[in-house]
Amino acid sequence: MRNPATRLRTRVPVLGLAVLAVTLLLPSVAAEGSSRDRYEWAALGDSYTAGLFIGDPRPALGSTARDGCDRTTGSYPDLVRRTLAARPPDRPVRLTDVSCDNATIANITRERQQPASPVQPPGGDPAGWPVVDPQIRRARLGERADVVTVGVGAIALPFGECLELTLAHIPCAAYFANPPEGVEGLAAKLARIRDEYGRMLDVIHRAAPHATVITVGYPAVLPERGSACGGGPTQLGPITPADIDWLREDALKAMNTIIRTETAKRGDRYVDRYTSSVGHDVCAPEDTRWIEGICGDAEPFWPAAVPGGLPFDCAAIGKRATLLHPNAGEHANAAPLVERAVREALLER
Repeated sequence: MRNPATRLRTRVPVLGLAVLAVTLLLPSVAAEGSSRDRYEWAALGDSYTAGLFIGDPRPALGSTARDGCDRTTGSYPDLVRRTLAARPPDRPVRLTDVSCDNATIANITRERQQPASPVQPPGGDPAGWPVVDPQIRRARLGERADVVTVGVGAIALPFGECLELTLAHIPCAAYFANPPEGVEGLAAKLARIRDEYGRMLDVIHRAAPHATVITVGYPAVLPERGSACGGGPTQLGPITPADIDWLREDALKAMNTIIRTETAKRGDRYVDRYTSSVGHDVCAPEDTRWIEGICGDAEPFWPAAVPGGLPFDCAAIGKRATLLHPNAGEHANAAPLVERAVREALLER
C-alpha cells in the first residue's frame, strides 16, 4: 500500500499546486496504472504441467521461438489462461508459462536445463536444443509477480528404472529398499526431494516476494490395486502388481505428501490433482483413463518410437510413445482446480 502524502505546512498558491500536480503526481499515477492494469501469473513445472502431446505445440511447429520444452495448448496452464481471459477477476491476467518436459526441482531455481524434445529438434537431434536458464529466470520473477504455480518433482521417482529392472527380472521394490553401492535408495531419494523442494519454495518466495505461491501435486497415475493392471504396452508393460502397489504408495503418494507438507510449512497453497483423478489411472479402460501408458493416444506430431532402446513398438499398435503422461482428460480435470486456486489468490490481494 502506498504511503499517504505528507501534509503541507504552508499554503501553496493555486497555480503552484496545479504545476506540482502536473509535474509530480501525474507521472506517478501513470506508472502505478501501467504496473497494475493486469495480474502477472507465472507457471513453472515439468511435463505434467507442460502438456507434451495434447493440443497444439506452443510455440507453434516451425517457429524459431521453439525451445524444446514441449508446452502445448492442451496443458492446464493454457486452459486456465483461456478461462481467465473469458471471465477475468477484477483485471486481466497475463500468463508466463515456462514449464518444460524433464524439468527437475533444481531446474526451477538454480540449474540450467538441456531440453530434449523429439519434435522437430535442431538438426534432427533431440540433444541439439540450446540449454535454457532456470525457470524463475525465464519467467522473470520479481516484484510484480502476483501468483506463481509450480508442479515439479516426479521425475526423481523411479518409474523408468522400475520398468528397466522388471525387464531384467529384478523386483523393483526390493532393489530400491536395499540398493547396490552407488545407487540411491528410495528413502534417501525422498529425503533429498524433501530438502530440494523446500529450498525451491524459499527461492521462489525470495524471487517473487509479493506473489502467492501455489504448488500442484500429481494425479492418480497408478490404480489403487496393482492387480487392476493387465500389462501390455498401453499400460505399464511387465511391471508386476506388487511393484505397482509399491510405486503408488511409497513413491507417488509419498511425493504428493512431501509437496503438501512443504507447502503448508510456508503458508502456501496446495492443489490436489490426485483425489479427483482416482479411477482414471493408466490401467483404467481406454474411455475413462486420464493417463496414457508406455504407448498411448497422442497428437500426430508426437513420435511413436520409445526412447532408450526399450523393446516396445508403439507404431505397430497404432499408438505413440506417451510414457505415462496425462492426456487431455487429466489436464481438463486439473484446470478448474488450478483456476480456482489462482482466482482466489488474485481476488484476495
